[in-house]
Amino acid sequence: MDTRSHLEWPFFSDAHRRLAEDLDAWTRQHLGHRGEEVKDEVAATRAIALQLGASGWLRYFLPRQHGGHTERIDVRSVCLIREVLASHLGIADSAFAMQGLGSVPITLFGSDDLKRRYLPGVAAGTQLAAFCLSEEEAGSDVAAMRMEARRDGEDYVLNGTKTWISNAGIAGHYVVFARTGEAPGAKGLSAFVVDAGAPGLSVPERIAVIAPHVLGTVAFENCRVPRERMLGEPGDGFKIAMAALDMFRPTVGAAALGFARRALEEAVRRVTERQVFGQKLARFQATRMRLSDMAVEVDAAALLVYRAAWTRDCLRDRVTLEGSAAKLYATEAAQRVIDSAVQLFGGLGVTVGSTVERLYREIRPLRIYEGTSEIQKLVIASQLVGRD
Repeated sequence: MDTRSHLEWPFFSDAHRRLAEDLDAWTRQHLGHRGEEVKDEVAATRAIALQLGASGWLRYFLPRQHGGHTERIDVRSVCLIREVLASHLGIADSAFAMQGLGSVPITLFGSDDLKRRYLPGVAAGTQLAAFCLSEEEAGSDVAAMRMEARRDGEDYVLNGTKTWISNAGIAGHYVVFARTGEAPGAKGLSAFVVDAGAPGLSVPERIAVIAPHVLGTVAFENCRVPRERMLGEPGDGFKIAMAALDMFRPTVGAAALGFARRALEEAVRRVTERQVFGQKLARFQATRMRLSDMAVEVDAAALLVYRAAWTRDCLRDRVTLEGSAAKLYATEAAQRVIDSAVQLFGGLGVTVGSTVERLYREIRPLRIYEGTSEIQKLVIASQLVGRD
């Protein structure tokens, strides 16, 4: 069964098609433990990041002038990579994605010195990256952020706590958002690049979640950061965060798409092999109706994801509506597709260690991180009718 005919769509060039084919082959060779449960997410994240870096896949997060593959970051390529990696192994997708989310703010808003300092290590996979935005009371509501960055001479002094931070404790640097107070609410935030070894930075807690993922709390206590480690200008933090999320939300949809495609492939294989009441499970009308719904949702998600990515690459830099629509629909649809796959597998679908059981756990966080589904609906509505 060919579930990847979307590569024939006009959203893609031949270079994109070769990328998807080459990465699928590479992943089968280097991440051959498809379906196996990850026992140590820290070791796996580090090892996979090094493999991705050594093979050049992380260079898709860099513009050509800094060693990347394209003139500027090509979102279609990033989406294709996330889709393929997610279809094979969820933690491979997260290792790839965090190298991007923790470096794209530097690529877009950093000084030349910051780019030279951090981007080569990110591309090689030797320097893991992290994006520190969420706080316990400021997840979806970024404007409620309390972490403070107080100016002290040529430095800023950071105090506060971030939580739900991917790569916490293993990142070499953190892109950190804090309140500098130029204006109330979202307009008074700034962004900094903070080295993992900076005095005052600690990781007091690791957070265990339902799928293998390095997650934790990062605390800052009188953590001194030089002014030149600020991204952009004072007060640019919200703009920087939204620009990064604007670019990455379609790629979250792409990861969900990868999970959904894998679930559909597994379900088709199962129902064409499984004998029930003297005939293949695939012969039952109810099975065929369910598979049809799954296939339509996969294609609809792909259309929204790659429409958003193509728009970002070819038409304009901001794709707030398109990106939110892609993330919203693709993650919700993938949850439904994977749930249907579990149902078709029956008891095996909820057996720990089965592929569809793993997918069931891996898809759930995508409906929450980088803006919940409910927040995506508000974002879409605000693009249609304004914020009043």
